[in-house]
Amino acid sequence: MEQLLFYIIVGIIILDYALDRLMDYLNSTRWSNKLPGELKGIYDEEKYRKSQEYSKDNMRFGLLTSSLSFIAILLILFFEGFAFLDEWVRQYTEHPVLMAIIFFGILGILSDILSTPFDIYHTFVIEEKYGFNRTTPKTYITDKLKGYVLSLIIGGGLLAVFVWFYDTAGNLFWLYAWIFITLFSVFMSMFYSTLIVPLFNKQTPLEEGELRDAIEKFAHKAGFKLKNIYVIDGSRRSKKANAYFSGLGAKKRIVLYDTLINDHTTEELVGVLAHEIGHYKKKHTLKSIMISTIHTGIMLYILSLFIDNPYLSGALGAETPSFHIGILAFGLLYSPISTLLGIAGNMLSRYHEYEADRFAAKKYDPKPLQEALKKLSVNHLSNLRPHPAYVFINYSHPPLLKRLEALKSYE
Repeated sequence: MEQLLFYIIVGIIILDYALDRLMDYLNSTRWSNKLPGELKGIYDEEKYRKSQEYSKDNMRFGLLTSSLSFIAILLILFFEGFAFLDEWVRQYTEHPVLMAIIFFGILGILSDILSTPFDIYHTFVIEEKYGFNRTTPKTYITDKLKGYVLSLIIGGGLLAVFVWFYDTAGNLFWLYAWIFITLFSVFMSMFYSTLIVPLFNKQTPLEEGELRDAIEKFAHKAGFKLKNIYVIDGSRRSKKANAYFSGLGAKKRIVLYDTLINDHTTEELVGVLAHEIGHYKKKHTLKSIMISTIHTGIMLYILSLFIDNPYLSGALGAETPSFHIGILAFGLLYSPISTLLGIAGNMLSRYHEYEADRFAAKKYDPKPLQEALKKLSVNHLSNLRPHPAYVFINYSHPPLLKRLEALKSYE
């Protein structure tokens, strides 16, 4: 049975890698040396050529990193690397919480050591080549150190609580873990922008003036109580622009990247904000939290049925069953279900994006949002002709042309 589970895990990893490569290939068949007719008026010849080069560089880079990860995980599995690490940890402690923290901590450190050179290359070579990077070496290092501290505090804390529930609550550990994770998720949804974001970026209230007046005027018209409008210094790290809505209830806020403000007109910015307000008015954030909560509960319940099975740990070569090895094996076996749920989640997300676009078009004006979406896509050198299969599996937002087509019906 252990050997069967081992080969199932290996098969899942191979199929997952093969699926990713197939999607990359299908996407590459949509590339063109000439500006396609449907993109005229959005891209010019030079900008389109640059976007194609950017897509190709990113695909080649993704192929390299994913292939190395693929080879590494197979080598670890076949040479029982997880079991070796488990035995090494047991030389120093038998405490289940400490074992889990040390075990996953070492895996995280090793993974980061291997991935950091590639991340540096992508940031300071590829993104720099296409004019996106604004990150300095100092900012990069500082971000890394802050990330380590947050991982230790939040990640280590969550893992410790999870293992403690498992040791003390018996078969009901999944229920307590589910309640705790749900409360933590709601807390982070409300306070992420006030607790975590300031560690990395400066957020300042949008100053009085034409833009704030226009936003507040639309918010009042849409029946949206808005007090918190912030500008974030995204230009510290990248030229890419964005806007997002966060928080719940009185803690809700809209955040605009400074790069977005610099590149767009007031009307376009209000169109973007109308889209973000649409997400709130349509309760997309709340729905996403509810769906995520249900998914987490189901996953934890399934985990509770198998976590005590010694075959899980045995599949990874460990002689002594343990929570940390068992949950790692379960995660690998659960991967296909997670992929299917991810696809379903992307489908729902794309539907929500259409709904938010429709809200902005009806409550404000479709044309400024159309122009903003075009600018964002061109400035980001986005691939505007992705393969439909790639979109189906990987895209959380509809492709630009589909969004423009839908918005055109509201003109």
